[in-house]
Amino acid sequence: MRRILFASLLAATASIANAEPATKEQLMTPPVSARHYPITSTAGKHGDIWSWTLADGRVAYRMSMSLRGWITETDEVMTLGPDGRPTAIAIRGFTDQGDATEDFTVGPDGTAHWKTVIDEGAAPFGAKRYNTYGGPLLASESDVEALVAAGDKGVDLLPTGHGSISIGQTVEIAGPQGSRTVKLAFLRGYGFSPSPVWLDDSNHFFGYAGIVSLLPEGYDANGPKLKEIQDKATADMVRDVAHRFLSPANHTPTLVDHVLVFDSVAGRYLPDRSVLIADGKVVALGAVESIKIPAGTTVIDGHGKTLLPGLWDSHQHVGGDDWNLLQNVATGMTNYRSPGSMIEEALSIYKRRAAGDLVAPDGKISVIIDRKDPLAAQGALTVTSAAEAIAAVDKIKAAGLWGAKFYTSMTPAWIAPAAAEAHKLGLHVHGHVPAGMRPLDAVRAGYDEVTHINFIMMQAMPQDVVDKANTAARLEGPAKYGKDVDLNSPAMKAFYAELAKRHTIIDPTLTVWEPLMTSDGSAISPEYAAFAEVAPPSVVRGWKIGGYPLFDGLTRDDFRKSFAKMVELVGRLNKAGVPIVAGTDGYGLELVREIELYQQAGLSNAQALQTATIIPARMTGMANRTGSIEPGKTADIILVDGDVSKDLANLRHVDTVFLDGYRLKGDELRQASGLSGMPK
Repeated sequence: MRRILFASLLAATASIANAEPATKEQLMTPPVSARHYPITSTAGKHGDIWSWTLADGRVAYRMSMSLRGWITETDEVMTLGPDGRPTAIAIRGFTDQGDATEDFTVGPDGTAHWKTVIDEGAAPFGAKRYNTYGGPLLASESDVEALVAAGDKGVDLLPTGHGSISIGQTVEIAGPQGSRTVKLAFLRGYGFSPSPVWLDDSNHFFGYAGIVSLLPEGYDANGPKLKEIQDKATADMVRDVAHRFLSPANHTPTLVDHVLVFDSVAGRYLPDRSVLIADGKVVALGAVESIKIPAGTTVIDGHGKTLLPGLWDSHQHVGGDDWNLLQNVATGMTNYRSPGSMIEEALSIYKRRAAGDLVAPDGKISVIIDRKDPLAAQGALTVTSAAEAIAAVDKIKAAGLWGAKFYTSMTPAWIAPAAAEAHKLGLHVHGHVPAGMRPLDAVRAGYDEVTHINFIMMQAMPQDVVDKANTAARLEGPAKYGKDVDLNSPAMKAFYAELAKRHTIIDPTLTVWEPLMTSDGSAISPEYAAFAEVAPPSVVRGWKIGGYPLFDGLTRDDFRKSFAKMVELVGRLNKAGVPIVAGTDGYGLELVREIELYQQAGLSNAQALQTATIIPARMTGMANRTGSIEPGKTADIILVDGDVSKDLANLRHVDTVFLDGYRLKGDELRQASGLSGMPK
């Protein structure tokens, strides 16, 4: 349903096609009488969707959106059959991932046919509904209403899957026609977890709320209120899950025997060891049979397994999806650094985790600061002056959070005074590099860390790319010119040396750029391939993308060469002594692939693992209690099937997770978080 619903608006819609997509000028123009839904966040307005009925009775939609410079321009025409189901859908236009063209028809013989930029097929239509790959998000309203009408039995979907909906509490909201009653509902079958949607008092579609909201014109100011309500409802659901996992029975002493242990501090593997865990801590680590075992200890045979510090995702935006936090634990993540969360959501996560009401990794959280601008980051604290930037830093500190993350639309002159205030208060300073600055400018102005490898590559970009780095140029520049950058030039070597001297940390997030730059729609990107057989069908379909649209005569092979240069750049940084931390900026499922790419860049197996264990623990000031397996430290540990020293892919084969010493079974965690089994 519109590619995993509105929760995925930030990445939504479609991908690249075999022919040129329709241009903005070729798309439909909505009439003045069209229904209008603005796309909004606390940072401002990001776009619009309109809907109207054509003269022949077909339903039309038009979507126009810009999220931080990533552009979506699409339209859709839907033909409804006698029973209200769409029997023909035509989607045109483009998104930040390319051509959005998609067609669905039902033939006279009752056979449904579909073709998108990533797949095509045919199947008996029967009583099923076609689940679109992309298109304007408002068009999902007909699917939502069909689920309501279906009741408990739900709806079978094409190409595959089954959807259902459950309706919960009612809420009064204000609007141009006075107060209005809306109902919270949760959709199932379209993603890993239940997804919230709002209905009107007659159980018709009303809208979506979230970090980015889609609500009727005049009611869009209710987005934060509705988000708070749906977040509370989700918290109630995950609380019951947490109480089941975080039980006293799962907190008894555990001995993992005859296991290969990764020593993250020394960067080596220790064969045939025993590790005792009790009272939430690592009690002892030693040779087999050297440890005295307390009565009532659960003994786990570690033959053929590897015991490692729990993994860190250093670019995991927490908040708004409690189920994703559970899935992070299921995939071996016990810690994170969030480079941008909303203050209220961050404090809620901390509070509920401490109370045992949320199964989640432990970590540190930054808040984004950006200039008030149409290209501002959604969810950011927006500012209009250096003084306001300093005040935003003070607000982050007052909330008890860890860092300030500056964004691409910040005025460069504001960085130094705001960073100085952050450092005075003991906050970590990091972020995107503002338009007009190169990464070394940002570091000299006070950055402790630069996020995303494309901003590191910006050091070697032409000035016109640097000046527009708060637009799509932040990817298009490195994609176009990256392949030709001489990473051995004196200027680049001096760049690496200064970063190393300043101990500047780099958070590459290679897995953000790999699918965009290398994919052609023929296969699932490597970061998700191992999960294809255990994830919901609609999620798997959304993992297929055609890659960022080509431009200026460039080929996909050119883009791939530029991505290879980005990977090589990580290796150069590491060799120069620049600290690297592994982050995904995604679900978190991408983390192992991120680490694998570091090994491709030239890091050793152990060095690659250190970027997701001890190095981020040191970065966040948490190395005294996590990041390594040592007596006295918190038992944030994972046990995986296989020998990780021989193959990092074995990190995906989570057998047991120790979270604050709680012994959690990997298969049960996976099932609870929407994964049907062990990934490959």
